[in-house]
Amino acid sequence: MKTENAAEAQIERWRQAQGRHRAMTEDDVAELEDHLRAQMADLRAVGLDDEEAFLVAAKRLGQADAVSREFAQEHSDRLWQQLSLGEAAGAAGRAGRELFAVLALAAGAGLTVLGLTRWLDGGAVLARNLGFAVLPWLVAYFVWRRGARRADVVSVLGVAAALAAAVNLFPFAPGGSTEALTALHLPVALWGLAGVVYCGGWGLAGRRLMDFVRFSGELAIYYVLIALGGGVLVGLLVAAVSSLGHDLGWLVGDWVLPLGMPGALVVAAWLVDAKQGLIENIAPVLTKIFTPLTLVMLLAIVPVMVAAGDLVQIDRDDLMVFDAILMLVVALVLFAASARERLAPAGLFDWLQFALVAAALAVDAAVLAAMVGRIAEWGTSPNKLAALGLNVLLAAQLVGAGVLAARFGLRRAPFASLERWHTGYLPVYCLWAAVVALVFPLAFSFR
Repeated sequence: MKTENAAEAQIERWRQAQGRHRAMTEDDVAELEDHLRAQMADLRAVGLDDEEAFLVAAKRLGQADAVSREFAQEHSDRLWQQLSLGEAAGAAGRAGRELFAVLALAAGAGLTVLGLTRWLDGGAVLARNLGFAVLPWLVAYFVWRRGARRADVVSVLGVAAALAAAVNLFPFAPGGSTEALTALHLPVALWGLAGVVYCGGWGLAGRRLMDFVRFSGELAIYYVLIALGGGVLVGLLVAAVSSLGHDLGWLVGDWVLPLGMPGALVVAAWLVDAKQGLIENIAPVLTKIFTPLTLVMLLAIVPVMVAAGDLVQIDRDDLMVFDAILMLVVALVLFAASARERLAPAGLFDWLQFALVAAALAVDAAVLAAMVGRIAEWGTSPNKLAALGLNVLLAAQLVGAGVLAARFGLRRAPFASLERWHTGYLPVYCLWAAVVALVFPLAFSFR
């Protein structure tokens, strides 16, 4: 029963993806679904389970973009009408309502943060509460776009409310390390809660979690693009008005940033969803570009670290840079796994990924040695333990990924085993973020 329900959920997501293509009507999608189900029935008859039958049948039907091109050729008159005259009235109405809903959610997130900035008047208290102001609007967007069980939504918001109450009742010492660590790690824990809604429940595993990984990566890209574009426009406005003798600097800090930054997050999420039906995912392209580039960078770093000798003398800020590089590598590996065709055989790019993981492990080993040495020489602190814990987690994930990537490359294990390792490990980061945000203040007396 569970596999049957999972197969139906996969078919539903497949049907929604097909329906986003302009050249296809509901009848076209229904016809394709009939072919899909017929092929799945034939595959089940020869011994495949529901998930395997779906994957093979969907691959035989072709990727969504190929199917869309086929229908566009067959229905060129329909496509020409859509390109020259726009969508039909019903579709245009739906698009208008969708845009209005997205802008309403974006405005709600922006106004909530704006109100919070006015109420809390900046500082560390504001920093640790910003995520709680944005999360409900992001959850509302996921519920609207993807649907979610009421129990999951209520439980996610309940956990968020408990976190908010805890971190705001903590008697943090002014300017203390634990308050900064809490503000820094809370967004990670809250993003994990948002993933629960996105994935449709607390069982954060499998392809749904990989979909969330891909969504998160593309969301970050779109968000940066929106921020860069908005920054250029606002900068030009401020410069133009300043040339006339007026200062608009107050407008940026008091209004544009509080309203624009959280609102852009919702808009970026919508763009990622909307883009999926129009162009190929950006994930495969980015991973193929940045994997070899990042590998070259790591191969240049390793000998420099070896030549440095006493790693304990590496500056704390430099160690933070290495941590950022390692997190980038893990994100790149995850992004590549989320974009890969599960049934395709291992190739050159998979071995490049293995080399990237091996090089990252070498860097992480050096960073861990430096951190342990610094703690042994100068003692422990909240910041040192938080950084050490993160590096241990990164090392563990990279070790598992390296072993499974090698087994996959040697055809001793399926790619699904590597994917399961990643999806099973991701919640650990959210749990660690929650520990740093909630336990570290207690352990270090809120200093």
